Amino acid sequence: MVERGICWEENEMSDMKQVTYCGGYCGLCAQCNRVPNQARELLDTLRKESIEAWGPTMPDFQEFWHFLNGLATSEDRCSCREGTCGPPFCTIRKCAPEKGVNVCPFCDEYPCERILGLAKGYVTMLADGKRMKEIGLDKWIEEQEQRRATGFAYVDIRCQPYDLPDN
Repeated sequence: MVERGICWEENEMSDMKQVTYCGGYCGLCAQCNRVPNQARELLDTLRKESIEAWGPTMPDFQEFWHFLNGLATSEDRCSCREGTCGPPFCTIRKCAPEKGVNVCPFCDEYPCERILGLAKGYVTMLADGKRMKEIGLDKWIEEQEQRRATGFAYVDIRCQPYDLPDN
């Protein structure tokens, strides 16, 4: 059962904002943890070079500046559960709530074809799902935050090609 972003699985009250339906962790996505940091660093460097003073004379500067500022703050808007991050056509967002689960590893059909296709690229997905069920969501989230603190991002080990859940 999900209510206001809180999950009750195995008698836990976990903040689900960073947990994707498929069992990933938003904080380990480069779009949420690495890209915003790199964009802020680039903004800082460009500001030190006074680009705000002379940049507007360059073609497409305003669009670039707006885009870069958006990247720098994107982690605040990233949420698979809210549909503001990840592929907009991902069918797992619809499937999990329809099946009454907050996270796919708690589904009786896990791992389904959608998860197996995604796991071709996200090679830790199945092990992470197993771990989540073993230790519970709260402890699993703590472990993911520890991974995040190391600078790890899924993109570091992601394999290509993999299947995006679009059916």
